[in-house]
Amino acid sequence: MIEINGLTKRYGPKTAVRELSFTVRPGQVTGFLGPNGAGKSTTMRMIVGLDRPTGGTATVDGRDYAAYGAPLRKVGVLLEARSVHRGRTARNHLLALARTHGIPAGRVDETLGMVGLGEASRRRAGSFSLGMGQRLGIAAALIGDPDVIILDEPVNGLDPDGVLWIRTLLKDLAGQGRTVLVSSHLMSEMAVTAEHLVIIGRGRLLADTTVEEFIARVDTGTVIVRSPRAGDLHDLLIGRGATVASAERGVLQVHGLPAERISALAAAGGIALHELTPKRASLEEAYMELTRDALEYRPAERSAA
Repeated sequence: MIEINGLTKRYGPKTAVRELSFTVRPGQVTGFLGPNGAGKSTTMRMIVGLDRPTGGTATVDGRDYAAYGAPLRKVGVLLEARSVHRGRTARNHLLALARTHGIPAGRVDETLGMVGLGEASRRRAGSFSLGMGQRLGIAAALIGDPDVIILDEPVNGLDPDGVLWIRTLLKDLAGQGRTVLVSSHLMSEMAVTAEHLVIIGRGRLLADTTVEEFIARVDTGTVIVRSPRAGDLHDLLIGRGATVASAERGVLQVHGLPAERISALAAAGGIALHELTPKRASLEEAYMELTRDALEYRPAERSAA
């Protein structure tokens, strides 16, 4: 388990992380989300002792990361996949990590096979593509068979098969009872991979909730209606001030009237309804709604010509 309590990090006059508190529990994938500059990378660096907090604590199973004699056996970390000696082979890179942590050499080949680099184990890391480098970074995070896994943008550079592999891997690791914290900007992946979300903006906690609860907070204001008399219903709803669009025959997207009101109007007009469903927000829509005021980098407004 990862516990963050009142974590703060200042760089001179700039506060990158401000009194941040949350817990990452075992047995589920926790998505760590936030706009660029939100403080995600700084927080992860403080968890593994690469940055010293200005205030507060970040512990793994109740201890500082530095307190572990062989930290790779406790915490597997991917923060920058390209931080590899380019002249070393993939196998020698992992072998060096294994020897410094008392990990059997056999685990090196096992891990390379796990990430799909078995046939490339003798190639130098400097010759790897972005996706292969990402796989090597993930192998380094898993070499110690750790209880806690922290990955920053693990799908960068991976093809669709690689993305599916990462998704399955993360769920399997969490299913084994491990603690999994994953930072990503890909909302579509987080929607199908994470069960819990921690979202920060400008160094502050914005949300600490399940994916389902987070999405349910957002009302899109749109209702999907299916009817054999969609044309008649369209005119009726327009007359009551709704905005109505139709993407396919017999189906209406209604904005401006709640489902209950649509149902009552249809019943009064003798119009049968085959579907009446409030549209569910996507994770991306919910995320954008929450972080709209927490963006550090905004495009400049275009002036009128």
